[in-house]
Amino acid sequence: MIKTVLDLLWKQERERPEQTALADENGSVTYREYAADVRTIGTFLLEQVTHGVIRKPVAVLIDRNLRSIETFLGIACSGNFYVPVDPALPEMRVQTILNELQPLAVLDATDGGHKCKVPAIPVKEILEGTAAESEQTQAAAGQKQTAAAGRELTVDSILENMIDTDPLYAIFTSGSTGIPKGVLIAHRSVLDLVHSFEDAFAFPAGNVFGNQAPFDFDVSVKDIYNALYCGGTVQVIPKRMFVMPKTLIPYLAERKVNTIIWAVSAVRIVADFKVLTDVELETPLQLRDVMFSGEVMPVKALNYWMDNLPDVRYVNLYGPTEITCNCTYYVVDRRFEAGSALPIGKVLPNMRICLMDEQLHRIRETGKIGEICVEGTGLALGYYNNPEKTAESFVWDPETTGYQNLVYRTGDLGYYDETGALMFANRSDSQIKHMGHRIELGEVEAALNAIDFITIACCIYDTEREKIVCVYQSETGDKKQIVAELGKWLPKYMWPNKYLKYEQIPMNAHGKIDRALLKQEILQKK
Repeated sequence: MIKTVLDLLWKQERERPEQTALADENGSVTYREYAADVRTIGTFLLEQVTHGVIRKPVAVLIDRNLRSIETFLGIACSGNFYVPVDPALPEMRVQTILNELQPLAVLDATDGGHKCKVPAIPVKEILEGTAAESEQTQAAAGQKQTAAAGRELTVDSILENMIDTDPLYAIFTSGSTGIPKGVLIAHRSVLDLVHSFEDAFAFPAGNVFGNQAPFDFDVSVKDIYNALYCGGTVQVIPKRMFVMPKTLIPYLAERKVNTIIWAVSAVRIVADFKVLTDVELETPLQLRDVMFSGEVMPVKALNYWMDNLPDVRYVNLYGPTEITCNCTYYVVDRRFEAGSALPIGKVLPNMRICLMDEQLHRIRETGKIGEICVEGTGLALGYYNNPEKTAESFVWDPETTGYQNLVYRTGDLGYYDETGALMFANRSDSQIKHMGHRIELGEVEAALNAIDFITIACCIYDTEREKIVCVYQSETGDKKQIVAELGKWLPKYMWPNKYLKYEQIPMNAHGKIDRALLKQEILQKK
């Protein structure tokens, strides 16, 4: 019986021990080496840190390397759950996360050179057998000595007693109050994810996934565990290649990457820099699947890909971190015109979607907007150490009687079109009332992003001054030209009141527009 993601690793170790499992620009490991390293990390934690304490957080300072992935599964091997932390985050945010977690230990999986001041145990030294008991390690072990009294514990005994509802990882997302929330995901939810992807997409054995997403972003979960499920390879792509994208496509070709599951911003970068047409390849590109999620995909960027790689399968994925990555998908089956919206499609196997109004009554009418709510095995265990926020977002379905049926409220608004396809409308918190009209800022953004000379744009609402502020990035064009184009799409009351041109719109660590930073800058310009 497969109870944990580690069972997938042991299966691949048995069946394809010498196949490359993980690779980065500095090296690679086979499934045999992968499994051995995971056991080494798990044993170290069990013997020197946790002493039998299980289902507790262990933080990981991550890097874009294969060692980070090995560390994740090593922590799972000790019976605990991992929490990826980017050491490049502001120091106060790192401390806020660690204060919330109170982790058993912090492991450093980086290649060195970061400025994070958090005491951590180097994973490299664990794997080399040279890890000394730091003050942190000694303190953690000393606090937990009584937990192991009278018991002889090994990795095998820990694994034997694990069940699929045990937590696997927590990923911290932004909170509406500014305090990060740790979304806690169980083994069974990840197993459900990879089974649903198998049913929907049937990745072949030995598939090669090109990892773009940072490991503290849930998009990366799909690379790590889909590869583990199908006996494939994760190729970790260096971050600099998304800054200098002309090196990106040759790297994918050289590493024989055939599947990418990326944030929309990364897919868009390739289109913005025209690298599919401007770069000559010595090795043919082998892409079969291009999947994207996280934000609304600009149609013109998608059309660029489709024009240049017409035989690739393009998939629009939708879903928040709290439902284990994705709950719906749409295989792009036709070309869309600029300004139109891609469906978010149909529900992945073993999940259920409903639209609810503010009173949590189901909406079934075509075209009527409601909050997208999700139920199924993919739902998170909640927010770690945050029962209040958990209770706000994970609610009991009032239409289910006789038993309790848990539903996650995504905060996203959607509707069914005339074909029955589910469409994303906007975030519930991005609806504004302006000049007597209710306006979805996402609709304004869609029109802006359909303008040919705009690279990327977003809207921020200045509540105090009651102004819609358009932030845009463009090499040509100005406010007058933008207004002329918007007049083709939107009524005048929906036009932005102010336009701010940026040479480079700021992005957050997950490759999304940093709206919080933009709002702060806009408010400071009063």
